[in-house]
Amino acid sequence: MKTQLYLPKDYAPLLDIKQTEHAITVIKDTFQMFLSAELFLRRVTAPLYVLKGTGINDDLNGTERPVTFPIKAMQDREVEIVHSLAKWKRMALVDYEIEPGFGVYTDMNALRPDEDLDNTHSVYVDQWDWEKHINPENRNLDYLKSVVTRLYEVIKKTEFVVYEKYPRITPLLPEHITFIHAEELCEMYPKLSPKEREDEITRQYGAVFVIGIGGVMPCGERHDGRAPDYDDWSTPTKKNFKGLNGDILLWNPVLKKAFEISSMGIRVNAESLITQLEEHDQTQRKELLFHKRLLAGELCDSIGGGIGQSRLTMFFLRKAHIGEIQASVWPEEMRKLCNEHNIILL
Repeated sequence: MKTQLYLPKDYAPLLDIKQTEHAITVIKDTFQMFLSAELFLRRVTAPLYVLKGTGINDDLNGTERPVTFPIKAMQDREVEIVHSLAKWKRMALVDYEIEPGFGVYTDMNALRPDEDLDNTHSVYVDQWDWEKHINPENRNLDYLKSVVTRLYEVIKKTEFVVYEKYPRITPLLPEHITFIHAEELCEMYPKLSPKEREDEITRQYGAVFVIGIGGVMPCGERHDGRAPDYDDWSTPTKKNFKGLNGDILLWNPVLKKAFEISSMGIRVNAESLITQLEEHDQTQRKELLFHKRLLAGELCDSIGGGIGQSRLTMFFLRKAHIGEIQASVWPEEMRKLCNEHNIILL
């Protein structure tokens, strides 16, 4: 497994371990309360694992292996630890009879054993997964931006609460989030990689939402990988750019780079699902449970995403490594280097 590590010069945590553990609770309780109120989301209980072969588990970039094991009481039927709950949440909206304008959120815990471990990536993933029932007329770029703006306000409000509790951690987020399409970034910085483009634009604006992630751009690249069956990255918008999804990026002053804290978007409808499955040569997925329900018109239109709990907490507390926020497993060499540079992993 690859390991990469950035070691900030003269790093000194602003909170000790006891203060950090208390702050984690404050941030998580505060953020989910604001999130629920702002987007009209009801908390639900979510699965840690789902049945293999149903298409319910999230494929992320389409290449990551899920942790799989048999259940003896079900004749050794195999299940998978979730990668995320993008598809499960959409089915939950219908199964729980959630009305338009309302949605659900949950604590999602996942294992992603194929992650390359570094300052921001762990095998263990914890995030707030949320999904909101929308009307078909809301499947447009303006609505996506409106939801991103409201979500950013939740982040800003939580940042202020952190400052009130811990005055040493001063707010740094800009008043507004900047929207830019991945195709525009490609035009602006044609010689840079997608991640380098994110660094440049986020360094400039502080908080950015990059629109249109997953599809092939005119420059011949994909800004980043996306599985073809949850976010809609193929639908043209009124500005002729494609995509109704994106990532929220914040400038991280400790790591000196763009810091992704949320991936989200308007979800595929039957038309865009077929288009994206064909583009990825994965039309066989149409026979899976989730895909059958969507193509049969059984699922509602929705918008949703995931917000990294440890990621966001790490940002608010100005931590250099996600292992300062969550208890996980790290290579011994990484632990040694972190200790030498005053980065204390839990």
